[in-house]
Amino acid sequence: MSVSSAHSTGNSTAPSLSEAGASALTEQRIVVLDFGSQYAQLIARRVREQNVYCQILRHDLTADRIAELAPKGIILSGGPSSVYEDGAPRCDPELFKLGIPVLGICYGLQVACEAFGGKVTNTSRREYGHAMCEIVDPGTLFDDLPGEIDVWMSHGDQISAISEQFEPLARTSTCPFAAIRHKELPVYGMQFHPEVTHTPQGGKVLENFVRRICGCEPNWQLSDFADATVRQIRQLVGDRRVICGLSGGVDSSVVAALLYKAIGPQLTCILIDNGLLRKNEQTLVIDEFSNHFKTDLHVVDAEDRFLASLAGIVEPQEKRRRIGHDFIECFKKEAESIENAHFLAQGTLYPDVIESGADPDGPAATIKLHHNVGGLPEELGFELIEPLRDLFKDEVRRLGLELGLPEKLVWRHPFPGPGLAVRCLGEVTRDKLIVLRAADAIVIEEIEAAGLYRDTSQTFAVLLPVQSVGVMGDARTYDNAIAVRSVNTDDFMTADWSRLPYELLARISTRIINEVQGVNRVCYDISSKPPATIEWE
Repeated sequence: MSVSSAHSTGNSTAPSLSEAGASALTEQRIVVLDFGSQYAQLIARRVREQNVYCQILRHDLTADRIAELAPKGIILSGGPSSVYEDGAPRCDPELFKLGIPVLGICYGLQVACEAFGGKVTNTSRREYGHAMCEIVDPGTLFDDLPGEIDVWMSHGDQISAISEQFEPLARTSTCPFAAIRHKELPVYGMQFHPEVTHTPQGGKVLENFVRRICGCEPNWQLSDFADATVRQIRQLVGDRRVICGLSGGVDSSVVAALLYKAIGPQLTCILIDNGLLRKNEQTLVIDEFSNHFKTDLHVVDAEDRFLASLAGIVEPQEKRRRIGHDFIECFKKEAESIENAHFLAQGTLYPDVIESGADPDGPAATIKLHHNVGGLPEELGFELIEPLRDLFKDEVRRLGLELGLPEKLVWRHPFPGPGLAVRCLGEVTRDKLIVLRAADAIVIEEIEAAGLYRDTSQTFAVLLPVQSVGVMGDARTYDNAIAVRSVNTDDFMTADWSRLPYELLARISTRIINEVQGVNRVCYDISSKPPATIEWE
């Protein structure tokens, strides 16, 4: 069970790294104005791959506020709207006069073009998917790229006319203004998406914008982030004690490792064993944080309490509510026994901050409902420390390796806050959890043995609330069905099912049916997100 939650970010009293004055890391920032794009976070991650700090802001932030933030560059994201519709989102047109380089992507291109008197229309010749883009004027944006590049298009609207202030840089067979630039101002735009992997040389395009046009230096380094955060934590904590909730997941583990480096014996970790953990979860946490890091680790055995609370409950949200309530009560009771405890550390990440609307300059709309249970309430009396709130998941993993965490822990697949309760459909019982935990362990063992664990993003078993007829030996059975779920994704906002080899699926099925008592059928989930979600509940 993770202590971290998107909804806890609004209670934070500890400043983020950027707010704490670590200017050497964040002063050369790029900002992304989000128009509702599913790729906004991906744009920011691609910029950070250039070792340049990037943050996501509301699309309607005023030019004055943007000037206060003093970014080196501005990226206007894509979005689902049409600029010619009533109420379509727009940016403050004054931002184009700030002298800060601007790059519009897809909808962002159309917003910029319209602001200067261009025209955007719906076209019957839409482009979705791969397209060949001819570079007609490389300029700086397409410097060191070939005359034709493969790009990813996703648009129904496109620019039908540009003002005399702009000139074309690239085109496709159906899109005459695939990329443009302003003749005098540092304003650029492209109809395709350079941030997705389907545009193979998109990283180079973004590099040209970030490094050459905006003049950013590669100052965003995770090793420097760790050092700056350690100094900040030491200054903030003094001689007081910090409590950190451990779940076995990478986020809470990296938080604990970072705190241990900063304050050593002043850190107390709490693991609430709610009976909903993966196989050997408790053993892994105890070994890492009492033997390796030698922290003051408290393990609370609360399985009976949680299972009693879940008895007879089948509605997913009610499961989450009860698990969250019991977790808070268990954590509170254990925390009261720790002397001089003043701070609570949580594994809040930058996507949590964005999607919860916790950043006053960030997008206000919650993009998705997290599987994490609610955050710990303010009445616990702790001051929050959220040292990872500036980082994306891939950055957290790299930081974990920098801090000496083992690869097996750092690269563990994500695990939902309510644990196996949302993978055990229907009522959660001890017997069902025994079946599910055993089946899940077999799935992971076989994925690892096939060398595909790092090639898949999230893989697990689900116990379905149905029984089916089977024949085992000479006996007729009426037993449980297990669904295997495996997805590949860059950002977990969208995902596609993993094309696992048939031979691997056969081994998984055979082992589960032979080794897990009470299972006679195994299914493979081949749905993508959307329309499905990654988890089943």
